[in-house]
Amino acid sequence: MRELLAFRIGTQEFAIDVMELREIRVWTPATPVAHAPPFVCGVINLRGAVLPMIDLAMQLGLSSTAPTHRHAILVVAIGSQVAGLLVEGVSEILTVTQDMVQPLPDVASHFASQVVKGILALDGRMISLIALDAVLPPPEMTEAA
Repeated sequence: MRELLAFRIGTQEFAIDVMELREIRVWTPATPVAHAPPFVCGVINLRGAVLPMIDLAMQLGLSSTAPTHRHAILVVAIGSQVAGLLVEGVSEILTVTQDMVQPLPDVASHFASQVVKGILALDGRMISLIALDAVLPPPEMTEAA
């Protein structure tokens, strides 16, 4: 058994392992960073630490939307790398078993197969399980911020 946090981007649902989640914050404007990739919204101050904020929709190849008060920032950590992910809303905590996670179909692109670890089919919903290590910026970019 493992727990996943489900969230929305546009009309699609995604999930990450709750063990990679540090906290959920309300949306706050980011300070732009010069010459950052388009998917990096900028940086925010998280209790004195500079945190890069990633527009997860852009990083996943979806169209970006202007953030509103309904958006959330998922503060995630992989090893020592910490970043904020801008999402449209948090849905729920899901408790799943490994056999519930189905492999990505072979028709997916190489990028999709790197980013999506599997698909959950729950109650008529299709939820993509995201590999955070594939969507976070390289550690050297985080250090430069």
